Amino acid sequence: MLRTMSSLTRGQRVMLAVAVLATAAAGAAHFAGAPSVLAFIVAAIALAALASVVSFATEQLGARFGPAVTGVLQSTLGNLPEFFIVIFALSAGQVVVAQTSVVGSLFANALLVLGAVIVVGARRDGVMRFRARLPQDTATLMLSASFVIALVALAVAEHDEAARHVDALSAVAAVCLLAIYGAWLWGYLRSDEPREAAHEAPGAVAPLALSVTLLAVSGAGAAFASDWFVSALEPAIETLGISQAFAGLVIVAIAGNAVENVVGIVLAHKGDADLAISVVKNSVAQVAVFLFPLLVLVSFAFKDHLTFQLAPVYVGAIVLTAIALWQITGDGEATIFEGIALIAMYVTLGAYAWLD
Repeated sequence: MLRTMSSLTRGQRVMLAVAVLATAAAGAAHFAGAPSVLAFIVAAIALAALASVVSFATEQLGARFGPAVTGVLQSTLGNLPEFFIVIFALSAGQVVVAQTSVVGSLFANALLVLGAVIVVGARRDGVMRFRARLPQDTATLMLSASFVIALVALAVAEHDEAARHVDALSAVAAVCLLAIYGAWLWGYLRSDEPREAAHEAPGAVAPLALSVTLLAVSGAGAAFASDWFVSALEPAIETLGISQAFAGLVIVAIAGNAVENVVGIVLAHKGDADLAISVVKNSVAQVAVFLFPLLVLVSFAFKDHLTFQLAPVYVGAIVLTAIALWQITGDGEATIFEGIALIAMYVTLGAYAWLD
């Protein structure tokens, strides 16, 4: 391991050291009973530091594999913190935080992170260009999830017989969405092409085993940091005087998606448009038709269940987000003003959660 670590630059080794120290500090704050706000902030810093490790490891993998494989791998590990945050929130009975953090993760990736990636990626000539298939597929997957969420909302609003069986309806819908995701993923990964050696990142490239190990270890570290983050969440928001809805929709969602925030923007800054879009778009697709339905099924192991029943304003926002994604990125290019438009949508939604 020491031999493989020597392949890293001094700056990269410093980055790893910071991630280790931040995670250790978050653990110490948790187990030592530090003030809730302090423990909350330190855990959030640990999540961001671990995200930087994932960013580096993903870039190294991106030099060897195509954008599809790398994007799926990174977004899967990147969504681990969100998965554990929701599980720990459900086990603590924080249903509002659990539900709004999943929905907030969807909005954060589809609006805030994607908007920032487009702005950074289009900064040179005003237009960011990328392969169009993934954005088109993501819009289809988002519309599939929107159909399920809107159906449940309408059934409840109309007081249909099915409204008395929201748990059962959500379970059936979750299985269907997972089937859709599996069918899409199979074809998407088979269509990917490995990158040519000439396109590998310049300079020292970490060995493949080290890159995979860093991804796995940072993902596991994020799970622990997520637990400590949730433990400090409720007392911290009481101290700060903010609502659980805002905490879940904005604070938890952004912290839980720190990986995508860092990785997508860094890749866009380096001009790797296909991989940057792949990372963010894969995360959007995974949250909509993999993470959300998976958590719905897993939640049946707890006293409090997660369902697709959402407040009407969030149902409408999800449907409109799916349409916006198709309109802005479906043609394989996006401009700076379109990226700003996505960010503005997220800020407006965050303002609603703050004032609600």
